[in-house]
Amino acid sequence: MEKQIATISMTGFAAGQGGAQGYDWSWDIRSVNGKALDLRLRLPDVEGLEPLVRAAVGRFAARGNISANLRLTRVDAAEGLRLSASGLRAALAALRDIESVAAAEGMALAQTTAADVLTLRGVLEQGPAQMEDQAALRTALIASLESVLTEFAAMRAAEGAQIGAVISAQLTRIAELTEAAAEAAEARRPDWEAGITAALARVIESAGGADPDRVAQELALIAVKGDVTEEIDRLRAHIAAARDLLADPKPVGRRFDFLTQEFVREANTLCSKSGSSRLTAIGLDLKHVIDQMREQIQNVE
Repeated sequence: MEKQIATISMTGFAAGQGGAQGYDWSWDIRSVNGKALDLRLRLPDVEGLEPLVRAAVGRFAARGNISANLRLTRVDAAEGLRLSASGLRAALAALRDIESVAAAEGMALAQTTAADVLTLRGVLEQGPAQMEDQAALRTALIASLESVLTEFAAMRAAEGAQIGAVISAQLTRIAELTEAAAEAAEARRPDWEAGITAALARVIESAGGADPDRVAQELALIAVKGDVTEEIDRLRAHIAAARDLLADPKPVGRRFDFLTQEFVREANTLCSKSGSSRLTAIGLDLKHVIDQMREQIQNVE
């Protein structure tokens, strides 16, 4: 039974809007490849918001260069009226002086109302609107961010599935080439054994009174240098391990990258020990497909 692909891409984008507590806002989340989780934030001055945003993003992503931007706008106005404490005190002091002078002159003044006081210069002033309830606003912003991050994660998962499908096809090709290498190695066996026999004859001829154990060691070394059984067995094991990584829902990009290095090592050794043009050609094809696979793996979380 073929294993289901569960790879996640490090590339993604999502955006969302919301409003509450007298504010409108818009979130923008995007990410590209990265060796670790590198989070860059552009946030308005809302107390305690940044650590909550970092924690929320960390629940949805483990690797990648991720930027999160928030634009926050007051619904009523960017600037608002506010009461000036110093202006109010000055106005009230002036009113008391006026009433005192009027009383001394025997004049009766109409009663001053709060509305009258507000019309006096300096009592009200223009200024930036204040965030009355930052805790409630913060809660609403994080709830909106969670929704955006859900969409963001879904996009990374969808792209990861496509990348995984490409890698799966490349693994299939690597498996085919590995089996072709095994067949080519078996087909060259008569020539290879004849070569070892010829080498044995040369060693015996030139060895004279050489130590038989030494001669045996040299012959064993010649045989090992031409035997690619271990390389083929390791390639098969690497293919199985790669299939397991494709089905693992956890971040596997770093482990996958290390595994491709092992693939490259075995393909290089196969070429160096080939002893036949056909096996060399297969080894070169293997290196080409492995290199293509490694490029795709750079996108995996």
